[in-house]
Amino acid sequence: MKPGGSNVITLHHLEKSQSIRILWLLEELGAPYEIKLYDRDPKTRLAPAAYKAISPLGTAPVITDGAVTLAETNAIVDYILDQYGDGRLRPAAGTPERADYLFWFHTAQGSLQPLLTNKFVMLAMTTRAPFLVRPIAKSLVNALEAGFFGPRLNALMGEIEKALGKRKWFAGDELTAADIVMGYSMELCAHRAGMDAERFPNGHRFLKQMREYPSYIRAMEKDGKGTILL
Repeated sequence: MKPGGSNVITLHHLEKSQSIRILWLLEELGAPYEIKLYDRDPKTRLAPAAYKAISPLGTAPVITDGAVTLAETNAIVDYILDQYGDGRLRPAAGTPERADYLFWFHTAQGSLQPLLTNKFVMLAMTTRAPFLVRPIAKSLVNALEAGFFGPRLNALMGEIEKALGKRKWFAGDELTAADIVMGYSMELCAHRAGMDAERFPNGHRFLKQMREYPSYIRAMEKDGKGTILL
């Protein structure tokens, strides 16, 4: 997609969402951007109408750039890096780091995040279901957790732990866009998927260095909520 022709990208930033990835990316690049903040509905926890009017799917993240409106994390990351990356945050083709970069960049959205999102939805179903059907909902969710979500998430977190035992970041010794995309999912793994510090010390070492990274700190300050978790 060609650039939209504007001088400044607008990030429509929905609180407590995957949008933090794009905010971190823009801060790390020092790219020109403006941010418009949106709070969730306090009862439904969904995006407000003003946000849904901009986002094609009503999901986060989304950016506008002149005539262009673009959703989906990895599409936005590539779009921004194409314009402002100057070769940064993506290992060059043919380097040893490139394959690791591609794997983790796409694992975040292709495998890990869908599992985490579905796990969250299933949990919400057990707490919000009518009282009389709640035992049935819990039984169904427990079966899905035991037979599908749990094993797959544990396998993925095991691979994450091994990868981070070999290198500082997911694709080597330097921060890449793979780390920026994986970061949000790693927070969810720690808070909702059993990625505890005792069994996954490398995963928690990653989280610590991410939270202490200057551009991430700036992104969280711009976000202003103090947490990315719903």
